[in-house]
Amino acid sequence: MTGGLLEKTIRKMERSSRRIGAKSPHVAKEGVYDDARLDWWTSGFWPGMLWIAADLTGDAAYREAAWTYDERMERLFLVPNRFHHDVGFQFLPTAVLKHRLTGDEDGRRRGLFAANFLAGRLNLAGGFLRAWNDVADPTAWNRNNAGWAIIDSMMNLPLLFWASETSGDPRYRHIAAAHADTVLRRFVREDGSVAHIASFDPATGDFLGWIGGQGFAPDSAWSRGAAWALYGFAVACRYTGEARYLEASRRVADFFLASVEADGVPLWDFRVVPREGEPRDTSAASCAASGLIELAALLPPDEGEPYRDAARRTLRALADGYAAWDDPNDEALLRGGTGNKPAGQNVDVSLIYGDYFFLEALAKLSGWKHRVF
Repeated sequence: MTGGLLEKTIRKMERSSRRIGAKSPHVAKEGVYDDARLDWWTSGFWPGMLWIAADLTGDAAYREAAWTYDERMERLFLVPNRFHHDVGFQFLPTAVLKHRLTGDEDGRRRGLFAANFLAGRLNLAGGFLRAWNDVADPTAWNRNNAGWAIIDSMMNLPLLFWASETSGDPRYRHIAAAHADTVLRRFVREDGSVAHIASFDPATGDFLGWIGGQGFAPDSAWSRGAAWALYGFAVACRYTGEARYLEASRRVADFFLASVEADGVPLWDFRVVPREGEPRDTSAASCAASGLIELAALLPPDEGEPYRDAARRTLRALADGYAAWDDPNDEALLRGGTGNKPAGQNVDVSLIYGDYFFLEALAKLSGWKHRVF
């Protein structure tokens, strides 16, 4: 099943790449991807797809199309206050993957530079990596964010784990583990649901409470946040061998699978009320599918296979119900993504990270041995 879907996905990418060119896609409305800033948090996903396609097919055109993204992104570190906690999303699928696949030393250097930047965001008192940057607008909802951490950060920790592995310096790993432990303690609830934003006193590190963020409410369950958590904790376990991270990933995965809609594609928030007419989020589904594959690989075969099976079912549901296979003018792989429902932004659209994780999950199920996160 997955082999045929992967071939179909690569064929669609080949057509789309001619239209996308050197853009930095984020959102596609009516099938046409935009061109976001290269320091925007999604800038690594399209080149990541190109690198995966290059490795799977051996086609040099994908490699050439992907080659300059990390170089172009690096220059933007000279612009103050533009990069933040999401440098893992940006430099793992670009600089680090380039280094892994080609041995390019500039890719390794850029990956380590980004890891140093991320490590510098540690709030020592609270044991967390700060989310976002200062906000100039005094009326902005997130203007007092110096003590905020977010669940998305679990997917940026692999940059620190990789940096520790490639450099031999354990400090990166220590910072990643400190943050993961804080997320486990303050974000993951007993039932496996997770909060989006946790607020701390930035001076003392004291936990102040949850903020709804992109979820329906502070105590609700944003589905993409659950996907970030189940995937991120699985990767933390893969790097460290720590059982507490494996248990966290499994707990969140069980909640996700018990709460998802019948076709395997979740609503944007599992606890939104009323549920009728609320949009799905295909990006949460594709990210969760890729994370479930990672979780399955950490477990004995009889325990892991149900999670791998769930990943296969999710990918089939996405392919059958949400994929834009046949429209030659549609640049995206998946429709039905929800970016930020509370803000009314990017609802029922295509999202590049949904496309990325769809391709990544299919590649892994088809035997691709490299790992980006």
